[in-house]
Amino acid sequence: MPRERILIVAPSWVGDAILSEPLVALLRQPYEEPRIDVLAPPWCGPVYARMRGIRRVIESPFGHGKVDLAGRRALAAKLRDEGYARAIVLPNSWKSALIPWFARIPVRTGYVGEARWALLNDPRKLVKQAMPRLATRYAALSGEPGSFVPMPPSPVLVPDVANRSAAVRALRLKTRKPVAILCPGAEFGPAKRWPPKHFAELAALFLRDGFRIWLVGSPNDKLAASAVLHSIGDGARQVHDLTGKTDLGTAIDLLSLGTLVVSNDSGLMHAAAAVGVPVVALFGSSSPEYTPPLSPLARVAKIDIECSPCFKRECPLGHFKCMRDLQPWMVYNFARAAMPLHLSARVPAPAET
Repeated sequence: MPRERILIVAPSWVGDAILSEPLVALLRQPYEEPRIDVLAPPWCGPVYARMRGIRRVIESPFGHGKVDLAGRRALAAKLRDEGYARAIVLPNSWKSALIPWFARIPVRTGYVGEARWALLNDPRKLVKQAMPRLATRYAALSGEPGSFVPMPPSPVLVPDVANRSAAVRALRLKTRKPVAILCPGAEFGPAKRWPPKHFAELAALFLRDGFRIWLVGSPNDKLAASAVLHSIGDGARQVHDLTGKTDLGTAIDLLSLGTLVVSNDSGLMHAAAAVGVPVVALFGSSSPEYTPPLSPLARVAKIDIECSPCFKRECPLGHFKCMRDLQPWMVYNFARAAMPLHLSARVPAPAET
């Protein structure tokens, strides 16, 4: 007898999509055929393609803020034939719950959100103090109303090994030496981005220690990467700038080759943690209480000042102290602590300047 199928309506941010993997892990049955489909925006598709337990990723064609009732009805009509028993709606918006409702999926679960009581027949009330982390909030939707998952599993993404090997060949990357991967971008805004000069100083420390340096990011991160390379100066010839040269799926696959990843609070930060490499996560305007990298190999680099976190796209006070005062030598010390012992033991301690 076939098992009941589940549809997950995915969030729009890559990092949030990765943080939904513990929910998938709690729903899947490891020794049975996948029964979970995901309705996701195209840019999140590669994330779900690297999760165990996903049967199919269905591309959502609706852009940010676009309602398109006719289009949603048409897609829901196609999904109705799939016979889903349950839908779990992760975004809090009203429109994100429309397709499960149009598709007449019997059980429609999600947090109350934007006045969508009529669309969800299994509405959940979110108690933020009890579940400060986004991953925990998502995981709680796997159970009955009122249930709580105090220690959900950490997100896991499975790299596409064949695609990774092809990318290494195509991009002429060398992996015999340790590789430090730097992710200088952050889609949300400049308040999340560590200064390029700091990334450059950190890269110089890694180059001194015999590491290869890769810069990884989307085409939108190209400007940030260029600023890093400009600050490095002559040493830039030893840095592989991969920003804009890979799709998201390939970027995730390449992150798994890193000896260490240093990243702003971004989707790539969560991806690096999920593929199981040591990560140093740089936090300033955002909060590690809400969306930390969930991995025992991750370290959070942050300084405590009164105005952080502000959750703004740009520093509202103009001084950007939360990131500017997080010095490269501080981050390097976090990197030494995160690296495997056989590598960190041979690296001399940096001078504090």
